[in-house]
Amino acid sequence: MAVQTDVLDELRRLRTRVPQLTGSLAATVDGLVLAHDVPEAEPEGLAALTAAALGVAHRMADAAARGEFRELLVRGSLGYVATYAAGPTAVLTLLAGDRVNVGRLHLEGRRGGARIAELVAARIGPGSGRHADRPAPAGHTAPAPPDPPAPAPPGRSSTAPADHPAPAPPHPVAAPADPGRPIGTLPVRTPQRPAHQPRIQPGG
Repeated sequence: MAVQTDVLDELRRLRTRVPQLTGSLAATVDGLVLAHDVPEAEPEGLAALTAAALGVAHRMADAAARGEFRELLVRGSLGYVATYAAGPTAVLTLLAGDRVNVGRLHLEGRRGGARIAELVAARIGPGSGRHADRPAPAGHTAPAPPDPPAPAPPGRSSTAPADHPAPAPPHPVAAPADPGRPIGTLPVRTPQRPAHQPRIQPGG
């Protein structure tokens, strides 16, 4: 793979620029080896430990409000382990002896990380590692689509008729006014004769 060859060339140039450098490794933030020059260590194990340390370093920087991760330096009795960010998807780890010039180590490590970041971006493109999109945006879950309508029973249309309001009952029609009655007076009812006359009982 072309990116591995280019990254390995950069790691070898780092060894020539830092005399006390004993090993170097480039890996993804998920712990996958891109290229390595570590004769005294297992590259896969070192890449996995680098990814774990990177996760802790990110959390520590966030908790202390120190901004984005840049580098991590571990000092042991026999030397140094330095880790540098190489873009959002890769990381550079350098191993150096205890007599290394730490200032020179940081200078070349930062330059090497920037160079590896350019190579990875040009050959692979933006990655999708767990730290590639920091800070992660809070995406919202899209609402679930509504359930489809239940099928209509056989013999009936699946389209329900539109609801129409019932027609209002007709208003009662007022009787025509009596043209001969003055306005504001009540009509006078004419008494009617009963339909039958009462019969006179005999002896009453």
